[in-house]
Amino acid sequence: MARVHLSFDNGPHPEGTPAVLRVLAAHGATASFFVLGQHLAEPWGAALARELVAAGHRLGHHSWSHTVPLGEDPRPEAISRELQATHERLRGLWSGPRWFRPFGGGGHIGPHLLSPAAVEWLEDHDYTVVLWNSVPRDWEDPAGWVDRALAEAAALDAAARARGEAEAEVVVVLHDIVPAAMAGLDGFLHRLAAGGHRLTDALPAAVVPLSPAGRQPALAGMVQEPGG
Repeated sequence: MARVHLSFDNGPHPEGTPAVLRVLAAHGATASFFVLGQHLAEPWGAALARELVAAGHRLGHHSWSHTVPLGEDPRPEAISRELQATHERLRGLWSGPRWFRPFGGGGHIGPHLLSPAAVEWLEDHDYTVVLWNSVPRDWEDPAGWVDRALAEAAALDAAARARGEAEAEVVVVLHDIVPAAMAGLDGFLHRLAAGGHRLTDALPAAVVPLSPAGRQPALAGMVQEPGG
């Protein structure tokens, strides 16, 4: 069966995040929340981020505005606006490991994710880049994402077993900014457990192309000059 790392992108959200917090607490589960700097700049966003940390969850960096992938962002100030500004907000809220999730534009992985300047900044600031291997598209299908996520976990598990591995490692991307979709979170967690899957805080090496320990070969396929 699969080990599943839960992650939530684009928050915090004044309705969705508290609802997710309640469900995770009921299941005794922790998750990673990749937050936007523009939300942390609001008093309600900073307060929710503190609640997440107090409940034992992890905060990660997901850019300031989530508008243009860094590999496609031509602005000279992209690094200061998208990375440094959010970093400054996070420093007052989170003292744990520095994780960064790039904006994929619908969950796509490719050279649009990062620019050379972004990679240099992330290395200089000791960030780990955290990708994903399951995107059930809850923002598009608030009712159907649960079945899709379970099917993806089963498919990844089958592929892992075909390679001779004991279990799959799944990093699933959900969105606490979509309250309608998060209404299915409790059922999703129950069905995960019933299917023999278990939650984990660990990250598989396959979704970490860059960390303070160094660059992985896969990183080269995730970097391009802005507008390239």
